[in-house]
Amino acid sequence: MVAEIGFGSLFISLVVSIYGVIAALYGTSNHQKKWILSAQQAMRLVFPLLTITVGSLIYLLINNNFEVVYVSKVSSLSMPLYLKITALWGGQSGSLLFWSWLLAGFTSAVTIKKWDRDQDLLPWVIVVGLGTLTFFLVLNTFFENPFVRYWQVNQDIVQSFSQPAGGFIIGPRNGSGLNPLLRHPGMVIHPPMQYLGFVAFIVPYAYAMASLITGRSDDRWIQLSRRWTLWAWLFLSLGLILGARWAYDVLGWGGYWGWDPVEISALMPWLSGTAFLHAVLIQEKRGMFKQWPIVLIILTYNLVIFGTFLTRSGLLSSVHSFARSAIGPIFLVFIALTFIASFWLLSSRWDKFKSRQELTSFFSKEALILISIVLLMGMLATTFWGVIFPNISELITGAKVTVGPPFYERVAAPILGGILTIMVICPLAVWSYVSFKHLGKLLWKPFIVSLFGIVLPILGGLTKVPAVIAFWLVAFVLAVNGFELVRRTRLRRKTESESFLEAVFRVFQRNKRSYAAMIIHVGIVFMALGIIGIEFFQTETQGTLAEGQELQLASYTMEYEELQIFDTPDARNVARAVVLVKKDGEVLDEIYPRRDFYYDSGQPVTIPGVRSTLVDDFYVILVDWKAVTSEGATFKVYHNPLVKWLWIGAWVIIFGVVVATWPEKKYSMAVSKNARPK
Repeated sequence: MVAEIGFGSLFISLVVSIYGVIAALYGTSNHQKKWILSAQQAMRLVFPLLTITVGSLIYLLINNNFEVVYVSKVSSLSMPLYLKITALWGGQSGSLLFWSWLLAGFTSAVTIKKWDRDQDLLPWVIVVGLGTLTFFLVLNTFFENPFVRYWQVNQDIVQSFSQPAGGFIIGPRNGSGLNPLLRHPGMVIHPPMQYLGFVAFIVPYAYAMASLITGRSDDRWIQLSRRWTLWAWLFLSLGLILGARWAYDVLGWGGYWGWDPVEISALMPWLSGTAFLHAVLIQEKRGMFKQWPIVLIILTYNLVIFGTFLTRSGLLSSVHSFARSAIGPIFLVFIALTFIASFWLLSSRWDKFKSRQELTSFFSKEALILISIVLLMGMLATTFWGVIFPNISELITGAKVTVGPPFYERVAAPILGGILTIMVICPLAVWSYVSFKHLGKLLWKPFIVSLFGIVLPILGGLTKVPAVIAFWLVAFVLAVNGFELVRRTRLRRKTESESFLEAVFRVFQRNKRSYAAMIIHVGIVFMALGIIGIEFFQTETQGTLAEGQELQLASYTMEYEELQIFDTPDARNVARAVVLVKKDGEVLDEIYPRRDFYYDSGQPVTIPGVRSTLVDDFYVILVDWKAVTSEGATFKVYHNPLVKWLWIGAWVIIFGVVVATWPEKKYSMAVSKNARPK
């Protein structure tokens, strides 16, 4: 009965979405407001309907209804409650439903605002939002139905939602369980953040399309979608970071990013989305390059759909992807249609969106931001080519070429250096034009401080020139931001009798967006510090140790104490090594690298033991052990300098986005009863 309720509400959601699109089109073409309002109500109705669908599937997962095919594949009796709920997005059909539910929530939330000023945009926002949702609901309803069940028909087992002739429901006593790799806390949060980032970018795309269709060349669509875009960018950033943390903690290869094609498919819309945020800033401040934001948001939207296609089509072999599915060609058709339609619409309005303002100097804030956009797009072009080239090669030659990390890293390193260089100059530059003399006055003090970023690494024995330059750029960016904050605070204290902390607060309050961007950039610099540390200075070793023996790496020594093997209540067999981490003969920590074997799925997972500080991580993997555990175990050990700053930077970015989107207080001026008009 629950499966019928879930599928019924899913089907009704599809019907309501289609109705909403038709009603919005009919209402705007015939100038009948009641039809547009009806479409708006349809847009709001889909979310509660899909909530019933999602709730039904969660109920089936929690109650171990293994006669449902999806439940039997992603859940098991031994899984705890939180993992059974997590299993909602642990497989193809469930994750598509989760995606649709989130998208319905976002599109429903868009309709809550008052549309008095933007009535002409409303129907087209509905068409784009519900049109995209309709596509995903079609996939869930007809191709990836999460409520399909097992049926016994004579001697055959059939998978179907409806009862076949002469069939009766059957189901296994236990399910296969969630993929062990997905049981890490990071994977509980990573997919929702990734999906939130993806679906939230559909909102600014819908506003952009509405602006194009109506021919409104003002920046109203940017104002309406600004907070949506910032939250979309934050969620997508968190999705990438949590995925990196999961790789670092679970995959057991000592790193956080392997340039996996599915990883890159999530990175690409982040790159274009970041470029979009910067292009919007130029349009808002200078009224320039008005076509750029629309081009970039169209690109971001299509990259979101393209990344979803790559993950779900089975085209790519990846630990992140789902099994091969029949929905791949449908995705390609949808991507082609939206891409062609979007750019055809843009081309028809191209002249209308031309900017009156022109770039007057290549040494100005807008020029520097423009260069950063070009760098981001260069990185995007590289990653896109790296993802699709193996498939193009296989199609033409029959041989699939592998594009590995060295290809991406050779491009990413200079681009990151270029972006850090711009982040040094841009906070001090002004709109329209900045003179070298003025810039020199502001730069010389931070430059002197930044030299510590060269001197200290060299004194520490660093001889790699690229690494020294990278540390210097990081120090330079931090120094510039610090000095700029102090300079503006001093200027305020000259005019206002305030304490230093109060002056800092007021400076932030007066130009919140500028300082929120500064915080976000500082977070990115912290992340760059972590990337520099592990990419340039990671070292590793491997060895087989008997109990009591030691292995040395960098300035650390690890001592293998013992191996403990035991079963757990959640159907795991755990082999856990006890390892002492020492430095200069002193025990610093005790860590526990282990291997978990899941009986339900028959799959092992390697969990490293890590001692983490602000300076470095000592990262130990249990590779193998002998039958008699006292005879020895094999370990792989990594020394990862500065990697913790990668995670710290992510928290700083979160704080910066919260500051940027925090509602501003609206002050009203009250007129005294005794006041007389002049």
